[in-house]
Order: sequence, then C-alpha cells, then structure tokens
Amino acid sequence: MKVAVLGAGAFGTALAKLLCDNEHEVNLWGHSPAFLEELAAAGRNEKYLPGIELPGNLKFEADISAAVEGCEMVVFALPSKAIREVAEKIIGYSGIVVSVTKGIEHASGLTMCGILREVLPQSTAASLSGPSLALEVARGVPSAVVAACEDEAVAQRVQEAFHRPTFRVYRSTDLMGVELGGALKNVIAIAAGACDGLGFGDNSKAAIITRALAEIRRLGEACGAHPETFAGLSGLGDLTVTCFSKLSRNRGFGEKIGRGENAADLLANAQHVVEGFPTAKSAHQLARKHGVETPIIDEVHAMLHEGKPLKQAIADLIGREAKGED
Repeated sequence: MKVAVLGAGAFGTALAKLLCDNEHEVNLWGHSPAFLEELAAAGRNEKYLPGIELPGNLKFEADISAAVEGCEMVVFALPSKAIREVAEKIIGYSGIVVSVTKGIEHASGLTMCGILREVLPQSTAASLSGPSLALEVARGVPSAVVAACEDEAVAQRVQEAFHRPTFRVYRSTDLMGVELGGALKNVIAIAAGACDGLGFGDNSKAAIITRALAEIRRLGEACGAHPETFAGLSGLGDLTVTCFSKLSRNRGFGEKIGRGENAADLLANAQHVVEGFPTAKSAHQLARKHGVETPIIDEVHAMLHEGKPLKQAIADLIGREAKGED
C-alpha cells in the first residue's frame, strides 16, 4: 500500500517507520522543508526520537500534494490545531484518512475525524488510538491499539496496514468512543501530573483515574459512544499510560504545574504539543452542551483557563458532597 504520513513529529515519524517495516511505500510530509532535509540526511529524527534509525526506503516529501498523490491512505499525525488547515490543502482526496491526533476542536466541538469528514467528504475517516507512546513504538516495545471506523471494512484495512508482531491492532466501529477516550485522557493526565507535582501518592492517582473514567464514559455516552469502549485500549488503556508514564507530555506538564510553575511559561517553552491544554476548554464546553457532570475536567479547565489556584481546585474537587459510586 502507498501511504502518506502528514506530520514529522515523534508519533508521525514512529508510525512512518512502522509502516515501512510493514513493507508499505511511505511518504513522510512535514511543514518545514528544512527539517525534512535534515531527517533525510541524518537518517534519524533526533529532535523527537533520539537514537532511532529510520528505514532507508522512507521518502521525505515537502510538497503535500506530491506526498498524497496516488496514496490509498493518508495518516494525520499533527497537532489538533493544525488538522483543519492541513486537510484543506488536500481537498478532493478520496481515500482513507486516519487520524492519530487526540483532541476536540473548540469552535465546532468536532473530534479530529469529524473535522476530516467535514473538510474531506469524499474520503473515509478512521482513528488509530490507544496506549502508544511514540518512543516505545519506534523502539519496537510491544504495544496494542485500536483502529476505529464506522465502516468495519475500512477499520480492518487500517488494522492490516499497521498490525505487526510488536504493534497489535484491534478494531472497532465505535469511532466516537475511540476518539473521545483518546482526547479526554489528556485532560485527566494533567490532573494526575499535578498530583505528582504536589507529592500525592498512588492512592490519589488511582482515585483520579477511576473517577475520571466514570465521567469520560458519561460524556461519551451523551455524545453517542458505546460505554464499553471506554473500558478498552482507547479508554482505560490510554488513560492509564498517559497518567503514569514519565514519557507523557500531559502528565509532565501537570507535574510542573503541581510544583508551582506557570502554565503559560511552560507552553511558551514546550518542545512538544500539550494537547490536554486546549482539550480542557473544548471538553468543558462539550460537557456543558450535553448537561453532563464532569468535575475533574471542570477543575482542570478552571485551573488552566480561568486562573483558579491549583490547591483550591483540588480542595473543591475532594470537598464535593458524598455520593454513590456510578
């Protein structure tokens, strides 16, 4: 299969390598021609995947039209804020478009596949999501994810394209559930990281993860997702790794906030995108739209976007009225 991967960051590069290892013909596109030339010359992406050798048959293409020409599949591995803009550059593409980006567009409330379906109506949108830290995927550390599309035949094609011995791919037709699980876990990871920064223990993090899963499920069901999806790889699996891993950008961002650092300064100097920051605002808005109770998401939103002090957010969260477990 001929595949274009749009996005030469950590995950885009890792997936391009994986697809090459699966003997597909792969074009890797990035917004910076100079950076692509650097990757081609070095045979590595030291900025994002230090120490990882890239396959010799990986092609680097600075022209996006040339990158997607003749491709049966286009993989979007970009920051959420860039998805719409980049998709508009390939209007008319009619193959399979796969989002590996985890976010919710604030203005529209759409998931990434929602944006792709709106901008590229002739294509078929799918999502690849789950606990898949880029560096571990690139190193061949055993991982498992889920390919989701409302058309099961397309989900199976995506599954077959990516599946390999160290990268097990399951499939699902619950596209909304898979996308929401991936997007919302980033918000929760910021809360988990803040607990680390404050010196809280494992009890606290276990409570955050468990109660967050309940509110993610509530919001997902309100949006039409299947509740059981959130117990799977794109829900509990991704939530767990993002809240615990030292490689998690969102958890690390939250940890620094917990230690007293300023969010705006951290974002200004960040080497990697922290998707949980914009998603907190989008998720809070989505929950209000559907009338769903999301206390953890609400407190993260208040802390990041309304200037609420972290310690007050935690006090308000744990000081809520006692209730039955749902």
